[in-house]
Amino acid sequence: MIQHNLPTAPSTTDTREFFDKFFVNQVSFPTNEIDATIGFFVKRGFDVESARSTAIVLLNQSRIDGVKVFQLLDTMKSLTEAQLSQIVTQVLNTYREKTSILGYRIAPVVNLYETRNILV
Repeated sequence: MIQHNLPTAPSTTDTREFFDKFFVNQVSFPTNEIDATIGFFVKRGFDVESARSTAIVLLNQSRIDGVKVFQLLDTMKSLTEAQLSQIVTQVLNTYREKTSILGYRIAPVVNLYETRNILV
């Protein structure tokens, strides 16, 4: 057998290792799941770094919930941009410290017909 220091060809069972939110525990996922999840968010306008961060959080959450990430991505395909943003915000907030949370604002619906008849 010939020994060499060249990398072996990647296979579909390759995994990548990441750290949890406190950089204590290593977590690993198959590369096809990571690439598909990052690609999902990049395709929807996320920056590559934010897509990577969001993907790792989503992969962790899908593992905790016992849901396959591809099933989760298929469900999220039909969401609008606003709905996707709200879901990502909620998922990221579960991984953040309680002193720091992300938020979003929903503008109140004002019925202009009724407000014009009020005298001040």
